[in-house]
Amino acid sequence: MRPGEHLRELRNRLGITTREVEEFSRAIAEDRQNEEYSISNPWLTQLENKSSIPSIYKLYSLSVIYRAKFEDLLAIFGIDLSAIPRYQLALPLHNTHLVSFESPHPEETITFPVRFDKGFNLETTALISRMVEMWGEVPVALLHRFDVRHCQYGYIGLEDYTLYPLLRPGSFVQIDSRPARLPASEWRTEFDRPIYFVELRDGYACSWCEVRGSQVTLIPHPLSGCLTRQFAFPSEAEIIGQVTGVAMRLVPPAERADEPPRLPRRP
Repeated sequence: MRPGEHLRELRNRLGITTREVEEFSRAIAEDRQNEEYSISNPWLTQLENKSSIPSIYKLYSLSVIYRAKFEDLLAIFGIDLSAIPRYQLALPLHNTHLVSFESPHPEETITFPVRFDKGFNLETTALISRMVEMWGEVPVALLHRFDVRHCQYGYIGLEDYTLYPLLRPGSFVQIDSRPARLPASEWRTEFDRPIYFVELRDGYACSWCEVRGSQVTLIPHPLSGCLTRQFAFPSEAEIIGQVTGVAMRLVPPAERADEPPRLPRRP
């Protein structure tokens, strides 16, 4: 079925005419103060009878009038929003950035940096090696059990060696996004030292941090070869939250077991 025929079927189910769609869309355009939302009778007739693609504004109006989800109307024209996370993971960026994992339906699965064993029970303690397999899929409904209101997710860019080898480039991190403060706490090992996800003017950073007065210092791992960086706080650097979890490959996919590990590029 052509997209236009599908739209005509939605309209007929509601028992409304193309002129009524025109009137309803005009009300939306007036409220939004943008004529792009307006749908004329001839234009809608042409859309239903020929292979044409509406603008996002007109598709929005049709979504409102036809009582249909905007994503469902996009799917009619071949746009699959549920595939976005899969493509994002398949096309990694070089810079560190925040990421989101979304799916329109709770019964579906989304690509996520962990795969849970089928016998995994949130209520009981179990061996982590049995519960998690890296880089798989997890049901959206299971994610709702976690504290997603206070969590965001970040991606360590392929060229970001700030905390290497503790955090490898290409890792995903979970971020507790509740208001973050950097208390002067004691830590015994590098694994105990808090890691923070920081928004900068030109990107993001994942690093150890120290705040003194109006300056924040981003401290790299001593083996990383990266330089310490200082920014005005909070005008040039804002603490998004503390890293509370990580999903990380121990061996990059492109490397073979018989090849020596690649060293990070020195600044």
